[in-house]
Amino acid sequence: MQVNVRQQPSFAVARLMLAPGEPAQVEAGAMMATSYGVQVQSKAQGGIMKGLGRAFLSGESFFISTFTAPQNGGWVDVAANLPGDIQVINLDGRTGWCVTKGSWLASSHAVTTETRWGGFGNLVGGEGGFLTHAHGQGQLVVACYGALETVTLQPGEVVTIDSGHVVAYADTVQTQTRKVASGIMQSIKSGEGLVFDFAGPGQVLTQTRNPSALAAWVVAQVPQR
Repeated sequence: MQVNVRQQPSFAVARLMLAPGEPAQVEAGAMMATSYGVQVQSKAQGGIMKGLGRAFLSGESFFISTFTAPQNGGWVDVAANLPGDIQVINLDGRTGWCVTKGSWLASSHAVTTETRWGGFGNLVGGEGGFLTHAHGQGQLVVACYGALETVTLQPGEVVTIDSGHVVAYADTVQTQTRKVASGIMQSIKSGEGLVFDFAGPGQVLTQTRNPSALAAWVVAQVPQR
């Protein structure tokens, strides 16, 4: 699979170029268009129980769609629900990546995705306590809300990032979650909740907008009866 991204950075679309008979995994509902003859099958990856874990724990769709190109090859266009950028991560078979809720978009058929516990910071912060862990060899396509920035950490270097602004991070990075302010009143006054502390070496992908903050703003605008 080869991935070409267009309409960056605000409304990115990824085109998955597939060889004859090649399949690709896509988040349910992310398909925008396909070339003629591409077949699609939706099922719970790994069976019913893993599908339930993916849906109720990591906050992703119960089903994963598999698109398979016909004998002359084909393509699939995928896009995220929120406006923002798309990043392609090339997995080398050695280092996996953890992807936060709503950020996984698609991946090569040889890439395996599973649910992994991401810490209480992710849970309380509204981004889902469980993450999607991707490993294997091939392309991993992730989407963000807003612009995407890459933080490259040297060995021993530490950075603190709000949980709602984390898109994905490499397995080589060490993580912990904590409150950014001490005490409930301080958290309310500062407007901040829980954060990730990341320690290098490795990369962390971040987004310049917070989906949970958007959801809270929309709810606040709805008239209360």
